[in-house]
Amino acid sequence: MSNKNYYAILMAGGVGSRFWPVSTSKFPKQFHDMLGTGDTLIQKTFSRLSNLIPKENIFILTNEAYNDLVLEQLPEVSQKQVVLEPAMRNTAPCILYASLKIQKQNPDAVMIVAPSDHWIEDEQAFTANVKAAFDYCAENDALMTLGIQPTFPNTGYGYIEFDKRTDEDIKEVNQFREKPDYATAKEFIAQGNFLWNAGIFMWSAKSVVAAFKNFQPSLYALFESGIDAYNTPSETEFIKLNYPKADDISVDYAIMEAARNVYVSKATFDWNDLGTWGSLYDKLEKDSNNNTCVNAKLLAEDATGNMIRTATDKLVVVDGLKDYIVVDKNDVLMIYPKSKEQDIKQIVNKVKKDFDASLT
Repeated sequence: MSNKNYYAILMAGGVGSRFWPVSTSKFPKQFHDMLGTGDTLIQKTFSRLSNLIPKENIFILTNEAYNDLVLEQLPEVSQKQVVLEPAMRNTAPCILYASLKIQKQNPDAVMIVAPSDHWIEDEQAFTANVKAAFDYCAENDALMTLGIQPTFPNTGYGYIEFDKRTDEDIKEVNQFREKPDYATAKEFIAQGNFLWNAGIFMWSAKSVVAAFKNFQPSLYALFESGIDAYNTPSETEFIKLNYPKADDISVDYAIMEAARNVYVSKATFDWNDLGTWGSLYDKLEKDSNNNTCVNAKLLAEDATGNMIRTATDKLVVVDGLKDYIVVDKNDVLMIYPKSKEQDIKQIVNKVKKDFDASLT
């Protein structure tokens, strides 16, 4: 199959509030170089996808507010590849909208929907996994997802339960399971037929549009009514008027949990969703006391397990600190226990309420 039929939808609209104070609503984490590599997360993801997919076939789905950031960080991308959401409506409406645009452009399209802010080191394995999924989706009416082999009973991810009666690489999905508690997560792992849901999907334009038509008829009718406008100058006007009418619903709820033609393939690459400071800490090199730094120079006495991020080359001196996140950014200094990293979202809301909303 010609790679002219390969497309990608890069999801880049999130705020990443657990990475505050670096990630803010004005400048979210996908536009930052979180790992100190010289590339931002969205640049890394775009480059990884373009190993397989023609650059002009990669669409970036994002909020209107981030249009300039996208064009600045991805100079190879034209404005028509940036699909803007005039309102926040979760993942289903924007995926349907982009899929209809792509289908109109190329009825034989197969596509990947991928988050813009994940860490994947083995790009060759990623490309091979996506290519195998594309081949399958081109031949079969399939909604596919890439599952990640669990390494511990993580309660922060949804899980995919697959049919273990087959030895094929591509397995039927029995059901999607919500984020479990610790005991349930341990049980899932013991059963051996559960994978983490990484939010990476592959399907043909034909299959995904049919699934929306079938399971979300009113959402489908709303976006299908603009088919004449898509990829023309009148698209912006149509979307501005109609997008806010869409239901706020995730693609998992909208189609994946309802459909019967759902398959999963186990990823053969290392993956990290870079969802929290702790997950970033896991990926970075540590010193002999398990402290890790991004941009900082560290003088540490009796300090272990800390994650420190500052402006370039700032000297940080710590003594007696254990398992803390220390982030120094412009007007904000955060010193926060790693064990409470999930609560940073709530802290952002308090800062919004009690101090200056522009800091968030």
